[in-house]
Amino acid sequence: MEKEYLKWFLEARFGMFIHWGIYAIPARGEWVKQQESIPEGHYQAYFDTFNPIHYDPAAWARLARAAGMKYAVMTAKHHDGFCLFDSQYTDYKATNTPAKRDLIREYVDAFRAEGLKVGFYYSLLDWHHPDYPVAGDRIHPYRNKPEYQDHRGNLPRYVEYMHHQVEELLTNYGKIDVIWFDFSYDEMRGEAWRATELVQMVRRLQPGIVIDNRLGGNIKAREPEIYAGDFASPEQIIPPKGVTNEAGEPIPWEACITLNDHWGYAAWDKNWKSPRTVVRVLVECVSKGGNLLLNVGPTAKGEIPAECVEILSQVGKWMHRNGDSIYGCGHATMERPEWGRWTCKGNRLYAHILERGIGPINLRGLEGKIAYARLLADDSEIRLERPWNAAEYPDDAFLSFPTAELPDEWDTVVELVLK
Repeated sequence: MEKEYLKWFLEARFGMFIHWGIYAIPARGEWVKQQESIPEGHYQAYFDTFNPIHYDPAAWARLARAAGMKYAVMTAKHHDGFCLFDSQYTDYKATNTPAKRDLIREYVDAFRAEGLKVGFYYSLLDWHHPDYPVAGDRIHPYRNKPEYQDHRGNLPRYVEYMHHQVEELLTNYGKIDVIWFDFSYDEMRGEAWRATELVQMVRRLQPGIVIDNRLGGNIKAREPEIYAGDFASPEQIIPPKGVTNEAGEPIPWEACITLNDHWGYAAWDKNWKSPRTVVRVLVECVSKGGNLLLNVGPTAKGEIPAECVEILSQVGKWMHRNGDSIYGCGHATMERPEWGRWTCKGNRLYAHILERGIGPINLRGLEGKIAYARLLADDSEIRLERPWNAAEYPDDAFLSFPTAELPDEWDTVVELVLK
């Protein structure tokens, strides 16, 4: 049974992920400290010089809204332990850099002002905290350094710190709509994080908040743990048939996808997805009952890269014309058509026509079931007519386009109102 507090999330369908931190200075992605085993003293230089003089979260929020996004999730703390918010439990935070600002508070205020739902990403890992264990951890940046081979840390004390920070985030910034924990692995999962207690605190502080599934529970179980989360979070992949639980019932999910090949800013990564690809990825997610959380990685100066801005602005133009086929829509109980994909909402079916093919567009099994058809982009009529050569397909309806090419080469959306 659908949880009432998930209703907005399932209707929104499209959100902005924001990965930002001092790793934007080396500009080789958010895992750079781990991948290059950067010594603490060297990494400290990024903290000491972090000064995003062009940070304008209001501009970010306007961009997200113009792109058709309905919510955002921003990294309050990533794996390197650096906090964009003013935590009383650490000095390793933005207010102690040359920025001297609580960057999270500004983000929250700006995105709320644009009418967007607001979420926090919070890493369960912390490569900076002295109590976070190194020895035996296959992920820690210093796992192979001899001087850390006996560093066992104090996990219970670190987990206490982590709980305190989550409490701060969910107490000091007003209503928060999403909390996105990342991530569990090996023995570091579930009750290693005191996950039951953590989720109970989260629910108490923010009734109705939506929680992801990365605390280590099994969201697909018939009786999932209390900390299993509200939605599955496939990363850099779209499930072939959506996500279902062990009983075969669909469960909420959200694909998190980068615009290039990194989450954090990577100055040399120019492998950008086209606006056409983004639109088709979004449509694929919605057609399978899922959301798309699309990432941007701002620069160390606090600017979203110009390529991202251009891509999102183009996506926004498509969403302006065709958003009704995305918001509040989900999986249609019909097999995928050879010409594209279906989304649906109530008695409205949306034909996302990606391939023109030859002749009329075949709508399998819909003969006599459609009241009218229109091009969603401008509400113009699309003719439903049975062609002379379709006698062998009595159960199928047909859309007739007067042109050899589709009106929209990315995705031509036809709204079908069912009788």
